[in-house]
Amino acid sequence: MSVTWRDDKFHDECGVFGIWNHPEAANVTYLGLYALQHRGQESAGIAATDGQQFHVEKAMGWVADVFSPERLRRLPGHRAIGHVRYSTAGGSKARNAQPITANTARGPIAIAHNGNLTNAETLRTEMEREGAIFQSHSDTEVILHLLARAPAGALEQQLPHALSQVTGAYSLMILTPDAMYAVRDPSGFRPLSLGRLGDSWVVASETCALDLIEAKFEREVAPGEIVAITDAGPQSIRAFPSTERQHCVFEYVYFARPDSVLWGRNVHTVRKALGRELAREHPIEADVAIPVPDSGTSAALGYSEQSGTRYEMGLIRNHYVGRTFIEPKQGIRHFGVKVKLNPMREMLEGRRVVVVDDSIVRGTTSRKIVRMIRSAGAREVHMRISSPPIQWPCFYGIDTPTRKELIGASHSVEEIRRYIGADTLGYLSLEGMLKATGSDPAQFCHACFTGNYKVGIGPEASPQLRLFEP
Repeated sequence: MSVTWRDDKFHDECGVFGIWNHPEAANVTYLGLYALQHRGQESAGIAATDGQQFHVEKAMGWVADVFSPERLRRLPGHRAIGHVRYSTAGGSKARNAQPITANTARGPIAIAHNGNLTNAETLRTEMEREGAIFQSHSDTEVILHLLARAPAGALEQQLPHALSQVTGAYSLMILTPDAMYAVRDPSGFRPLSLGRLGDSWVVASETCALDLIEAKFEREVAPGEIVAITDAGPQSIRAFPSTERQHCVFEYVYFARPDSVLWGRNVHTVRKALGRELAREHPIEADVAIPVPDSGTSAALGYSEQSGTRYEMGLIRNHYVGRTFIEPKQGIRHFGVKVKLNPMREMLEGRRVVVVDDSIVRGTTSRKIVRMIRSAGAREVHMRISSPPIQWPCFYGIDTPTRKELIGASHSVEEIRRYIGADTLGYLSLEGMLKATGSDPAQFCHACFTGNYKVGIGPEASPQLRLFEP
């Protein structure tokens, strides 16, 4: 029997990367996407240009599987943008892989997008009614059509005109024969960083991609900013009125790589702070504190340091699990989880164990993990979660279940504890989570915990939002 692995986590939709003025632009973009693989594992793509022709290679699969040396040789040019994708809008299909490219009246253009437009379906329906033909189901193609319909002029003028019509989250990389553009929505939901590599300019979703290619981090692309990069260097265009910041706090909790710097703070440092707050709020007498790797590792270290509970690696993760695997006909208990995680009996047997993870979505994986730890001989199992209960879906670039699938939306903490089989269960409070960021709490979006949506959610929003009604 073939089993598809689906972990019980939220998934970020995409990662983007771009480089201008480099003799091996496609090769460097490949490495940048490699560093951003955690942001999307369904498809990968690169668009490159020498200033005359555009060359595009994209396919379903991981970066290393999609791009062979032969495929990279088909991407000549000194400038390129790339994309890794985990589908939210549009589904998991090859035609939705990015970058999306088109030949317009103003020349060729390629777009890569991290985020989600909350009014994409409404705009798409209106344009189709007027005769527009779409080649994919991706909301990114809506932006491409809006640009094609914009008044004549430089792209610097067309972008504000087109993007003023959309709502939601977008961090964009756009490539034309003459320039590369990095754009962030006015609320700044998704991260985007600008770096420099010698005479080359680089843009990436996270700073870990800059580290890999030894580029120097210059600054973040500001919310509402368009950075136009040409041979003359980057030019900043403040195209949108200032608005309330809505950085996704879940980037700190789970999405971003721990070695990235986000909004001025190292992600690993913030996650350790989450663990320390968790230990203050939910202390328990225990012998060892273990993480659910890799999502709970940093928070478990913080929990251990604050509580004085000894840190151990009680669960070992197999990092080489694919999307599907074959299960013996006789069947194995908790097979899907056991392929990915294996308990270490020597660390667990006879002990009171604190298990630290970043979140509980449906509760199914947590339930299996608790059972595995008990089967390995643990005397007590105490689950600690370094974020509040998830009660609402995200509309801003995260793959989330419908609200009825979120166990935190319909069950109390005690009911969840009984379902997963833990002796105790403690979630970090909203206040504790925001405090641990070390930043102004008002600058974060935490709608998945509170239902407090501040951008693009209303009667005029996309019909896709009906999926998320309670």
